[in-house]
Amino acid sequence: MGFRPVVFYGRPVGELLSLLAEPKFAARPLDPGWSLAPDEIGLVLSDGSPGTGLADPPASDLGDGADRIGVLIVGEGCGEVDPFWSARVYFALPAGTAARDVARALSSLFRMLEDRASSARDRRALADRTREIRALVDVGVSLSAERDIDKLLETILSQARALTAAEAGSLYLLEDQPGGVVLRFVRAQNDSVRFDFVERTLPLDDASIAGFVARSGETLNLPDVGAIPADAPYRFDAGFDQRYGYRSRSMLTVPMTTPQGRTIGVLQLLNRRLPFLPLQADTAVMRIQVVPFGEENVDIARSLAAQAAVAVENRSLTENIRRLFEGFVEASVTAIEQRDPTTSGHSERVALLSCGLAELVDRVSAGPFAAIRVTREELRELRYAAVLHDFGKVGVREEVLVKSRKLPIRMADLIRSRIDQAILSAAAEVWERAAREKWPERQVARALGDRVALLERAWQTVVVADEPSLLPAEIGEDVARLQEIQYRDATGKLAPLALPEEIAYLSIPKGSLNANERREIESHVTQTYRFLSKIPWTEDLSRVPDWAYAHHEKLDGSGYPRKLVADKIPLAVRAITISDIYDALAARDRPYKRAVPSDRALDILRIEARRGAIDATLLDLFIAEKIYVSALAKPDAPAQAPARLS
Repeated sequence: MGFRPVVFYGRPVGELLSLLAEPKFAARPLDPGWSLAPDEIGLVLSDGSPGTGLADPPASDLGDGADRIGVLIVGEGCGEVDPFWSARVYFALPAGTAARDVARALSSLFRMLEDRASSARDRRALADRTREIRALVDVGVSLSAERDIDKLLETILSQARALTAAEAGSLYLLEDQPGGVVLRFVRAQNDSVRFDFVERTLPLDDASIAGFVARSGETLNLPDVGAIPADAPYRFDAGFDQRYGYRSRSMLTVPMTTPQGRTIGVLQLLNRRLPFLPLQADTAVMRIQVVPFGEENVDIARSLAAQAAVAVENRSLTENIRRLFEGFVEASVTAIEQRDPTTSGHSERVALLSCGLAELVDRVSAGPFAAIRVTREELRELRYAAVLHDFGKVGVREEVLVKSRKLPIRMADLIRSRIDQAILSAAAEVWERAAREKWPERQVARALGDRVALLERAWQTVVVADEPSLLPAEIGEDVARLQEIQYRDATGKLAPLALPEEIAYLSIPKGSLNANERREIESHVTQTYRFLSKIPWTEDLSRVPDWAYAHHEKLDGSGYPRKLVADKIPLAVRAITISDIYDALAARDRPYKRAVPSDRALDILRIEARRGAIDATLLDLFIAEKIYVSALAKPDAPAQAPARLS
């Protein structure tokens, strides 16, 4: 470290200084451009007398050099010292002090200044490292917490620039494509130039700086991209500079490498900018200059790139898991629809209707829903619950699940075969009796016609009663009389035309299911819950099993399977219930019932709301905003909404 005493000439200081033969003392007067080099210590010599300028500090900001300035006052007039100088290290010596005493004082003062400067540097270095470590820790926490991949990439680049004072930066990620691995240019930032960013891909080769770093895993710290050595395999692409009138100079490019050593991307920082004050005394305007990135910037950038690699890798794994789960959900819904192809699309439509209704609730600014807000995560949770609400139907017997008429499959055919047998046996009996009693042909025809007509009326009773609609009272009476009709079977024995079990099926008052079959169908809700409860849901999806489990519950306790009442049924479930009922009524793909017009379906929902079974306020919103039109017109799942679904 050199020494530069800055001298106020005057007696006895001038005389004492002339006696010093130390070559390391470079004397110069104090002037407006006074400054210290990084490796110098400054010393102000003064006799303290008025007019020497001691009261006037240097015109320029001394910055870091302030810790390396000392003041030596020699003489009697050393009582008044300006606060600026009194804040520095200084000695006061009596007038007439011998040169050797001045030299000893200088030596002692220099040692003190050196120690102080060294200590200050150490403190500054420690403070800088502490700030950097804290910043890296904060960045690490921020990267770990960020779930949105776009925001994550933006955060990585902005934080890297902030920690290294970079004016601009770019981010590249490696991407597998059918033709091989390429570099995808995914982010760019620049504080000086406004531009329209467009994602694009680059070949993964050594021709570009980013490609070279990605392939080699090396860090490139280029003081000036315009002075890249001719023998370097890479070149700087000046296209952006030419297009926007920009000037790229210093560049730091580091690989984003996972702890396993796999490079997944490249972080590129451009133009490190530092503020400085000019030495001229006529201005105090701070200017910015572009400087090369230092070794400390390299360390920071590499640390951040490593953290970013882990964060991006984790987000990528999370996204892969999410896609895997989405595929599983889609496969599950396909499995349901394969069991009952006629209801294909029902689960997805219920999900769209439910989420569309939840989005509406979020936008309401008045009324009972004004304080409710819905997050993106809650919409996703609601969608999974809605799309999987019928999964338990995979455990229901197919002949029950797809039963479109009251009689089970082939049972109607058995009755028809008996009627045909009854017609044949009746014909045989009539002809036998006619031959024995010598009936005229007209009597034979009348007797045979009456018997056949009776049997065909019985068959028409079966056909009408077999419909899943409401059973008319007169048809119910005709069904009961079927058991009174007998015929001779192939063995010649008398047998009933309809068995008690068949009579029971045909006597179902409404729908196609008897009590046992209805219980089996209703068991799909419990089966759904058991199945979904086996999945280790993350915390943000933990309510999916419960919401799906409750979709057939009613506010008045008339639902199933747990007979829950209003305060036990969340708003999300109420939305699923309304959506499920509407689609079940209006869907045109059910073979066991005719679809009702949308207006009629809404009327049925209003009746349910009036009797307190479903949420009337939610239904009003459903109808007023025509969710059944707008939501089903959207091909994609609902987008993000702002806050909470209670």
